[in-house]
Amino acid sequence: MLPQRNNENKTITIYDIAREAGVSPSTVSRVLTNSANVRSEKKEKVQALIEKYNFKPNALAKGLADTKTRTIGVLAADIRNPYYAALFVSIEKAARETEYTVLLCNSLGVTDTEKELLGKLQEQRVDAIIQLGGRVDDLVSNEEYVELINQVMATTPVVVTGKLDGTRCNVVRIDSMQAMELLMEHLISLGHRKIALIGGSKHVLATFEKLQRYKQILKEQLIEFDAELVAEDTGYDFESGYLAMNEMLDKGVRPTAVIAINDFSAMGIMKSLFEHNMKVPQDISLVSYDNTYMAEMTIPRLTSIDYNYDEFGKKLVDTAVSLIEKKKTGKVRMVNPTLVVRESSGGAPVS
Repeated sequence: MLPQRNNENKTITIYDIAREAGVSPSTVSRVLTNSANVRSEKKEKVQALIEKYNFKPNALAKGLADTKTRTIGVLAADIRNPYYAALFVSIEKAARETEYTVLLCNSLGVTDTEKELLGKLQEQRVDAIIQLGGRVDDLVSNEEYVELINQVMATTPVVVTGKLDGTRCNVVRIDSMQAMELLMEHLISLGHRKIALIGGSKHVLATFEKLQRYKQILKEQLIEFDAELVAEDTGYDFESGYLAMNEMLDKGVRPTAVIAINDFSAMGIMKSLFEHNMKVPQDISLVSYDNTYMAEMTIPRLTSIDYNYDEFGKKLVDTAVSLIEKKKTGKVRMVNPTLVVRESSGGAPVS
């Protein structure tokens, strides 16, 4: 919107009105365009300030508001994680092929930051938002965050890599249960029966699904479930993998194979095994998820689940562009994982 001037000759912009009303600039824009997607109390506040400052958008400003920026906002949980870095690069490549640019924001796992950045992306007038991780990974969707996303979606399409119950977000996500099936089938085919699962949080959708499928496969294979072989709610980083493996071994629990929740955690597990004078894979096989660059850097190299990042990124961008162009697209699109077998997994040791 073009700036207006009040009676004291002070320039007033849409952002000034938004700040004073305690709403986002997009909410002010919706009031100006008489959109129905604004709560009455917010609409009254904004309308009062519009009248106070005699703020009137001209035809040029209205035209600008309707112009696409050909920009897609990407809100990532933490780009320092190689998984998010690899996925973002694939999104950027796919966007470039469709003549879109991307704008990256990092929440660093902080919910308040996620909320703030959603507003910032709207202020930048991105045509769509893709959210990687964060609150969209929650097993139980946060009610306040759901409400916020619904407000955002009144003007801006949102695509997520998890889920948000209570919204009509489009979803592009990994088939977590299939990923667990690939790892379990691989290890069982190598003769493993004492398979540990280390890392993650049961409050995260993908981790919860993996744990459930792990239990189901054990039952299908007539292998008794052993709770001591599962270290859940321990995190996703190097330190948590290291500490969880230490605790398991120090208690005398000795699996023949370990499934790490991601490559970061696998690095910590590998350190713990080394310090306990255990060799991979001769004493314990180690497999993981994400297939980041770290999987190739370890000795031995790590067997890991790959998410076909190029396909993943393309599906995210294709979905976002379809929504921007108001074309029909599937509400949920799944990404099929693949197993990359390397030297860290081998036959179960003979007892």
